[in-house]
Amino acid sequence: MTNELNVRGLARRFGALKALDDLSFDLRAGHVVGFLGPNGAGKTTTMRAIFGLLELDAGTITWNGQPLDAAQRRRFGYMPEERGLYPSMLIGDQLEYLGRLHQMSASDARAEAKRWLERFGLADRATHKVESLSHGNQQRVQLAAALLHDPELLVLDEPLAGLDPSGIDTISEVLVERARSGCGVLFSSHQLDQVENLCESVVIIDHGHLVTAGTVDDLATSGTQRLIVRVEGDRDANWARGLTGVTISEVTGGEARLVLDDDADSDVVLRAAMSAGRVVEFATRRRRLSEVFREATT
Repeated sequence: MTNELNVRGLARRFGALKALDDLSFDLRAGHVVGFLGPNGAGKTTTMRAIFGLLELDAGTITWNGQPLDAAQRRRFGYMPEERGLYPSMLIGDQLEYLGRLHQMSASDARAEAKRWLERFGLADRATHKVESLSHGNQQRVQLAAALLHDPELLVLDEPLAGLDPSGIDTISEVLVERARSGCGVLFSSHQLDQVENLCESVVIIDHGHLVTAGTVDDLATSGTQRLIVRVEGDRDANWARGLTGVTISEVTGGEARLVLDDDADSDVVLRAAMSAGRVVEFATRRRRLSEVFREATT
């Protein structure tokens, strides 16, 4: 049986603020799922609820059909957005200590701490204090803490924040590897290009409730027809302005990204482009995840 997290009908208020509003979604193990939403959408509140760090007003969270308890949560890995490490503790000692809290033996915790520090390029920093590290390297240690007990589910709040491109590549590789090994991965990020490249599926929430969910491919190909058109010599795509049923979503270096109404005809667009000059590019295109996000949350 494939492990599965089921979130059903979550509700939580903080005074007058409705942080979660009947939120429901599923996560199957073996998949990397992007958990997206504007600031204040309820992502962090949901993640804290998964780990029992706040009480819900309503709703349930189950793992393989069973309500979560402390024993199950010890088999999960959590990386909070705010730093969850002891700044003056030595890095190696701290990871070993955290592994022991997950009921690992001292030798296993020490070995796994060494392995993950090597993987993240921090083997020579094991005897340094966390506070001596850059923000990006602290992110790496925080992720190592979430990984070292071989969790069944990883829940990561902004794991890519503050990382250089090399760090993003390394952590992305790790998340894909974990999913392929059977782990479920749920992570939030505002770096939508990275999410699009990394994730199979996304869950997008706003004002505490689900607004859309699905595979990246399905979301990219759904909705109205979209075109990429480039006319030689017209870097501002002036030829497309004023076309009936056509919206210019973006122009970059002469490349116009167009959204067509349901009754608009792509042949009409092509003729308009040809009348303006030599057409060097004309193609249908997928929606970017950033476009899916904007359309879902506005």
